[in-house]
Amino acid sequence: MAELDKQNWDEMKDTLTEYLEAIEEGYADAIVESRIIRDKLYIHVEKEYLDDIISFIYWELKGFLSSMIGVDERPIDSTYKLYYLLSMEGREADKSVKPWIIVTTSIPWHDTEFPSVTPKVPAASWYEREVHDLLGLKPLEHPDLRRLVVPDDWPEGDYPLRKEFKFDERPPRTEKNYEFKPKVESNKIVQMAMGPLHPMADEPAQFRLFVNGEEIVDVDYRMFYVHRGLEKIAEERFTYNQTSFLAERVCGICGFAHSISYCQAVEDAFNVDVPERALFIRTILLEIERLHSHMLNLGIACHLTGFDWGFTQIFKIRESVMKMAEILTGGRKTYGMAIVGGVRRDILREQADKVIEELRTLRKEFSEIWDVVSTTKTLIDRTEGVGILPAKIARSVSVVGPMARGSGLSRDARKDHPHAAYKHVPFKVQTQNKGDALARFTVRSGEIMESISIVEHALDALQSIGGPIVTENIEPVEYASGVGVDEAPRGENPHFVITGKDSRVYRWRVRAATYNNWPALPYMSRGYTIADFPVIVGSLDPCYSCTERVELVNAETGKTIVVSYSELEKRSIKGSTKPLLDKLR
Repeated sequence: MAELDKQNWDEMKDTLTEYLEAIEEGYADAIVESRIIRDKLYIHVEKEYLDDIISFIYWELKGFLSSMIGVDERPIDSTYKLYYLLSMEGREADKSVKPWIIVTTSIPWHDTEFPSVTPKVPAASWYEREVHDLLGLKPLEHPDLRRLVVPDDWPEGDYPLRKEFKFDERPPRTEKNYEFKPKVESNKIVQMAMGPLHPMADEPAQFRLFVNGEEIVDVDYRMFYVHRGLEKIAEERFTYNQTSFLAERVCGICGFAHSISYCQAVEDAFNVDVPERALFIRTILLEIERLHSHMLNLGIACHLTGFDWGFTQIFKIRESVMKMAEILTGGRKTYGMAIVGGVRRDILREQADKVIEELRTLRKEFSEIWDVVSTTKTLIDRTEGVGILPAKIARSVSVVGPMARGSGLSRDARKDHPHAAYKHVPFKVQTQNKGDALARFTVRSGEIMESISIVEHALDALQSIGGPIVTENIEPVEYASGVGVDEAPRGENPHFVITGKDSRVYRWRVRAATYNNWPALPYMSRGYTIADFPVIVGSLDPCYSCTERVELVNAETGKTIVVSYSELEKRSIKGSTKPLLDKLR
């Protein structure tokens, strides 16, 4: 790949060799096979040693768990296979060298149990629950094997990502309830049910707040109510080129980032060089997407804290970002531009000039508005010291994006795993150390200013870069695997692909940034109040859906009350839910 060829490959190979030697020193008997391919070290291990090896790489070698993929490879070699994708933090002497380690293991078709990594690496929890749901693989000693993806009434024994299961199958439903579990038992705890429809989540989600008075004791939640099975549809119906357009439908905000990450995964599998001009265009559009996403989040943050002047002003200037997208792509979103091997449309000089003019105005207007917002007592009182996520916890669950950077972790895929043209564009990774909601909002405000500079720089550089915008005549490779990653507005956004026959996708694994961030929610919520909860979830930056009501339940008496969304919003702004709790007594 063009962006990877610019790295010092001898240095990369040396780094990966050092990692391999460190692993072999303690686990030589566990390693079946190892190989280095570009910036990746693949290690295939016996499944009995899986948890020990992942734990060693995660904690001792300082790798972050970016994704885990389960694949039904029975048609190929009669086994299932697990892929643990770890983003390495680099050697102490050279933090810029950050390759990947991909640990794989085979699971026999007749013995689907494997040692759970979760007790040693909490970040693996959701991934292992997902392969249990979708492939029927059982992680032994996993602390919580409740359903994650499939519905509560999904029949036992039907696993959607097994190859014999067809994408249009509709299995019969069974009766089953989902049990919400607080980690603290007390007869003083009141249970507050929020959802499954609620504006704090990027999809329908059911939150259960376990509270003592107004204080949140614990949080549990149930998600994936609108899991659409995109991966299954891609595997059965789409070619690898068509799937790039399906990837845009993963998220309404980060659609272009998903499409680019998918394209990069296929390009990695086929070892495709992307033209330099296309890399700069990808960078420009990724940053346009970051601008409108961060402004959306900051505007809503103002609204949740009762500072609607900030909300209206930020949303007003956000329109100029949508206008830039329209100038460059023809639509208010940067969709339809990504294709394997490059981009579908060029950026003309007159388009670039118009966008640069808009950027100059945007920089001035946002700077003036944020100066007011960031010094307003209304917002500071509701966000400072609220929803603190300590760096140690952020590390243990592998959070990404502004969530990680707000807790002092300088993780950014644009620097750690340079893609598109980021290696040639100067920018500073924004970090804060307090780990509270205000820190996360501050990181996003700083990234807005950096994004404006990145787009200006890339548009200027584009004028001196000629050549094509797409690589033609790509030769597909059967059963080749590839990894693609970019830094979406919410964080690191990896896609994994195994190609199949006839230009088909054999396996496509999407891991959106929010997937890694949700598991941190209980840690951010404990000890705060119900009125803080919307602000805490807002600082996580999920997408928003609509709701009509929230139900509160007194766990002791069974008494419930229904609260309108406008009332909950009012309580969030006022910072107190005591009047609601009084009605439950």
